[in-house]
Amino acid sequence: MTGTTENRFTTPWGEFGLGRYPEDPRDRLRAWDAADEYLLRHLAGEVGDGGPVPQDGRQVTVLGDRWGALTCALAARGGAAGLTQITDSYLTHQATRANLARAGVPAAAVRLLTTQDAPPERIDLLVVRVPKSLALLEDQLHRLAPHVHADTVVVGTGMVKEIHTSTLKLFEQILGPTRTSLAVRKARLIFCTPEGAADRAAGPGAGSWPLTYTLDGDEGAAAGLTVTSHAGVFCADRLDVGTRFFLGHLPHEAGRARIADLGCGNGVVGTAVARANPAAELVFTDESYQAVASAEATFRANLPFGAAEFLVGDGLAGVPEGSLDLVLNNPPFHSHQAMTDTTAWRMFTQSRRALRPGGELWVVGNRHLGYHLKLRRLFGNCELVAGDPKFVVLRAVKRR
Repeated sequence: MTGTTENRFTTPWGEFGLGRYPEDPRDRLRAWDAADEYLLRHLAGEVGDGGPVPQDGRQVTVLGDRWGALTCALAARGGAAGLTQITDSYLTHQATRANLARAGVPAAAVRLLTTQDAPPERIDLLVVRVPKSLALLEDQLHRLAPHVHADTVVVGTGMVKEIHTSTLKLFEQILGPTRTSLAVRKARLIFCTPEGAADRAAGPGAGSWPLTYTLDGDEGAAAGLTVTSHAGVFCADRLDVGTRFFLGHLPHEAGRARIADLGCGNGVVGTAVARANPAAELVFTDESYQAVASAEATFRANLPFGAAEFLVGDGLAGVPEGSLDLVLNNPPFHSHQAMTDTTAWRMFTQSRRALRPGGELWVVGNRHLGYHLKLRRLFGNCELVAGDPKFVVLRAVKRR
């Protein structure tokens, strides 16, 4: 993905061939956007007030980088005493590794951390790519606040549609006085001056995650389950309507099957099936570190002696071929702000590879997405298990 003009990212410190992960030559979505460009130009002193923001001898932390564009550019700029990337996404880490290699930057030049890891002890320059989840931003700013100081430079970025009044309030409440830039190519910058951030970090909202609640008796197969959600997990404080519909139509009597909850979120679907089938072995997998931590907490709270694996990765890519009897899947149809069926198709393809002959893939999705067409193309069959005006539950069987 490095040879075409549209995949060359021009920065003040050079031009880089960048790709998303996993790489697909048919994917025309870029690995950066105008918000990334705007922030880097500001750090270089090309736009905004004052000169370049110094990096030499400083500990630089990049939070929420999408595909490693910011991290790669800052690594190429050089001079930092330490450069750290913090992300909730396994795919972001993999993309960053690949993009650093393309740029000829040694992997050791960047420390890759997850949102579950302890942050650097001291942060001198904090670069924040605003995430889609306000809860994740709140959680991470609280975690980082004790590690910034009065001279820390804090710069955030995002597209105009991603930055709201509530976004700015979080920076203000947790770190200190906050202002925004003018919009350039529909992107905006956030400038924050840390004032008493360590004290603010102990204020309202601190320690509110993870969130734990118990499902009531109206939730079908999940009734009575204790659910734990870390910040940023989809529908963290309640069951989304698609999951609720799926829970009412899950397969029964799986016995000693090996079952995967693919794209597990907080793990409520897999845990409900495990409770109904105590002899089953579960595999919970998601590309989100927050999600897999949530799924493990949910499973252990309800089935402390149950058999389960918890995998952060690219779907079922790390699961041996032909090792599963059943896959349960509620695939996303967004990649950040872009609507796409790429992730769903990859999940379906991975499921077919990982299933044993006779194994089944059960999918819930919005009716209008037409997943039945993809499943018939891939598996040669697809059965409608249940449906309502909005959702369908589909079943596909691996024949051979």
